Formats: sequence, structure tokens, C-alpha cells
Amino acid sequence: MFEKNLTNSFFNEPYSSELLAIRIKEVLNGKVGFYSVGLYPASLAYNCAMQNKDINILLAPRKGRELFGAFCNSDLSEMDEDIKNKIQSMAISRNHTLRRYNTLEDLIINCELVVLSSNSKHIINDVNLAFKLRKELDRENVLIACLVGSFCHDNDLNESFVLCEKLNNLAFFSGFHRHGALRNPLDSFTANFCHPDAMNAILGAKLLNKISPNIQVSAGIHNVEGQYIKAAKNISSILAGFGHAFHKNNTGLLPTLLTLLLDQCLDQAAYVSMSRKDRESLYEKQPFPITELGYSVQRIEASLFKNGDFVQVRDHTFSQLTAMVADVRGSMMLPSVGSPTRNFQAGEVLAKKMIENKRCPDGVEEFLRWCEEAGLKRGALEGINSLNYWPHILRKYLIPINDSSMINLLYICIMGPKGIKEDVYNVMTSSRELTNYCQESVKSVHSKKISDSLNNFHLKNAIDFISKSLTEQDRLLFELNEIDFDNQRESENMDIHNRVIDFIEKYLIKYNS
Repeated sequence: MFEKNLTNSFFNEPYSSELLAIRIKEVLNGKVGFYSVGLYPASLAYNCAMQNKDINILLAPRKGRELFGAFCNSDLSEMDEDIKNKIQSMAISRNHTLRRYNTLEDLIINCELVVLSSNSKHIINDVNLAFKLRKELDRENVLIACLVGSFCHDNDLNESFVLCEKLNNLAFFSGFHRHGALRNPLDSFTANFCHPDAMNAILGAKLLNKISPNIQVSAGIHNVEGQYIKAAKNISSILAGFGHAFHKNNTGLLPTLLTLLLDQCLDQAAYVSMSRKDRESLYEKQPFPITELGYSVQRIEASLFKNGDFVQVRDHTFSQLTAMVADVRGSMMLPSVGSPTRNFQAGEVLAKKMIENKRCPDGVEEFLRWCEEAGLKRGALEGINSLNYWPHILRKYLIPINDSSMINLLYICIMGPKGIKEDVYNVMTSSRELTNYCQESVKSVHSKKISDSLNNFHLKNAIDFISKSLTEQDRLLFELNEIDFDNQRESENMDIHNRVIDFIEKYLIKYNS
């Protein structure tokens, strides 16, 4: 799929002081190019044209696409004509008498940083083309970045993955973009530019910081984690939109739901971080400690007691990137002015249609049809694209079911078998059931053993388990003792949220076996 050992840096090795100084000046005076101009890069360009006299970015629409094609007619009618003309000038090639749009080749020739703005449908081909053109044009010090917000899939291997994990040196740019807000002259935004090498991350952030005084870009080294979070939060914001629309009167539920969605995004990314082949070099092979990039500490790790020993299972260092966490929070908030993100809007559509039809969607195609009928373009809904691959992602990155329970619920609601959807509908539409689901679904295996034992304390094996856990010193007790009370409780007598939890666990474990 990708050529191995691709380099992606502003610098050539071996370094020399004189050449480094020259190169840094070139980079700092360079431009940023955005290839494949959808809603986000076009909105960034609008902010740049609105706030800056100088043109610091160049644009190259995908072949056959219009520069403003991502905007609806009402948005276009509200735009300032002078600003639109300035954006047009960013996209027009100046090297030919023939008036035409820039191409990816033009960006690589004229820019020091090129951001591939493609969605998951095109990004793999675009990455391969960009690295090929860099080599052909002898411009291999142009840094390539992406901002794709969904998981990718290899059909030959039937494997889903985070793109930056396959290409560790691919830079990743992510910032919060509420629909239409970048055209507000008074609003300000934060973003992260991530690259495994600290100096490349800093220089990339400096370049992106120049595009507008209203956009503050910070450097980070966690590109894999950042891209995972963006994909997961795009799914999560669908459920957030559903919650805001369906449970807007249930003020006690929403804080629980939204907090859990945020926490699970970060916890999942922390598991993904452990799978990085270059994880140690993030901390040990930098030109200076990462605390100089704005990280408050060098490393935050979580350990789990397993088989009698503490084992490192999660790396939360990336969570110190304020802009990244703000992106997740912002995507799950209903704004007081303007429209929420498109994935959030998809969640609002889901709520409206579930109220009308009194059921979950039959499948992803019906859900997409509901979204299109509401004016949302299918290609813009990266959260739904990622949801298609969700079981593959759980398997690849060994993400526990209890740390992904909210996305699991949405997945079953849309893509699960019909036999469970009535129960899922009842959980999602009842404040009490959904609150119970939020509380019970996050419990670990150990916690469930304790809870089940206390609920069945009239049984000898439950009494023995609790007694031993309090009196014996053997810490392997939880791993070695299987406590199963299925014989004592029939499925139909269980609470609805517990039936759904049990089903999801069995369904996803079976799917991944």
C-alpha cells in the first residue's frame, strides 16, 4: 500500500549548522499549500483572506471540483466578494499565461508544507501521489501532512487502521472547525500540528500560525493519537448530537453522556499510543525535551495489574495538547450561534427520525439517506465512514469494550442485527436506561465480578468469592476465578440496559474472533 521507509522532514541528513540555518529561514518564509479544497481548507482560506493582507496559503482543488463547491448557495451569498476574489487568487497558477487552478504539483513546487485535505475516500492515493511527485520534482524537503478525520481500510487485508500509524512520519493537522464559524471575523480558534520530530512540529506550527492572527497553532509530537482522536470524536459527536436533540430536557443525563464520550475518546487513543513502533523515540530521540513544546510533563502513563505484575497499558501524554482536547469538547457542544459540526447534525437527524419512526435505523444506508434528505452530504460525514470500520479498530488496537461502550452503542443502533434494536432503541430513548447504561457499561471485568457477586450474595460461590477477595493475599484471584451467574438470571428478566450491554460484549467479541 505504501512505500516503506518514506522520509518526511524539512531537513536532509546529515545536518550542518550552516545548512540548517539556511533551511530554517526558507521554511519560515515559505507558504502552506492545501490540496483538495473542501469545507475546512476553504474556510481557513476565507479566514486568512479576511484577516491578512499577505497571501500565506495556496489552494489546489481536486481535478473536476469547484473551489467553493463545498459551500451551499446560502453560505456563498453571505460571503464578501472581495474576500472570495482573494481566495480565487490563492488557487490560480501564476506560472502560466493560461488561467487554471493549481495542481498538487504546483503546491509541492511553491510551498514548504503541503496539507492533503482529502477525506478517507482519496487520502491513500493522494499520499502516494504526493511522495511520488516530491521525488520527481526534487523537492523531498517539502513536508507532507494530512487532516483526514476517519479511519482507513485495506480491502485486501480486510484491516482498518489510523493512517499516521502506517506512515509514522506523516504530519497531522487538526483544529476545531464549527460549521461556518471560521468566516466570523471576531472568533478565534486553536489547532495542533503534530509530527514525530519536535523541530519539524514547531516549524510546521509556525508556518500555519502565519495564515491568520485568529488561528493559534501549537506543536505536538503525537500524530497517530491526534488522528485517532479526530476519527473517534467524529463518531462520538453523532451520539452527542443525538443526546442534545433527543434528551434536551433531561438536564441530568447530558453532562454524564458528554463527559463519557470525551473520556472514552482519550482513553481509546491512549491504548492506540501503546501500539506505536516509534513510541520510545517520541521521548528519547528528540532534539530537546517535549516539555519545551508546551507539554507540562515528559510522559504520562497508566499501568494495569495483570498476572501479578503492573503492566503499562496506556500513554496519555498527548492529552496535554489543549487544542486537541478542545476539538473533542467543541464538536460535542451545541453552539448558541450558528450551526454545529456536520457529524453533530447527523446525530440530530438520527434523533428526529427515531422520534418519528419509533425505532432505530434499519442500517447504515437508511441512516445516510435520512442525512441526505436533511441536506447533509454523504462524503462529509466522516463519523459514519469511521463507524463502518469500528469492530476492526477495536480488534487492531486492543481497545477494551468497557472503554468504548458509547461508540459501541451507536454502532449497534445503526449497524447491529434487528433482533437487538428494540432494546437498543429503548436504552437510547429512555433517560433512566441510558444513564444506567452509561454507569454499567464502563465497568471492568473485575468490577462486574464484584457487583454480580454482591447481587447474588445468597449463593455460595458469590459468598466465597467476596470472602476470598477480602482475606486472601493472592492478587491473581480476579483472573483465576470465573464468576458466572447466567444460570441464575434469565435474559428476559434482566434490565434492558444490561441485556444490551451483554449483547454488545458478546457480539463484538464474536465479530473480532
